[in-house]
Amino acid sequence: MKEILNKTEKELKTLVTEKRLALRNFRFAVSGSKNRNVKEGQALRKDIARALTVLNAAKNK
Repeated sequence: MKEILNKTEKELKTLVTEKRLALRNFRFAVSGSKNRNVKEGQALRKDIARALTVLNAAKNK
């Protein structure tokens, strides 16, 4: 969380797009039974939510 708070708006946006792409790839891997680490999806969703929360908080200030 401390790493996310220190990033700029542009870095946060790129982080969100990277995590969304990773989540998309994760979902395809799960549907094809290629991925064994099922907690990875939950961690990706939480990272996306954290970054979006910081972006929205900065916007509302």
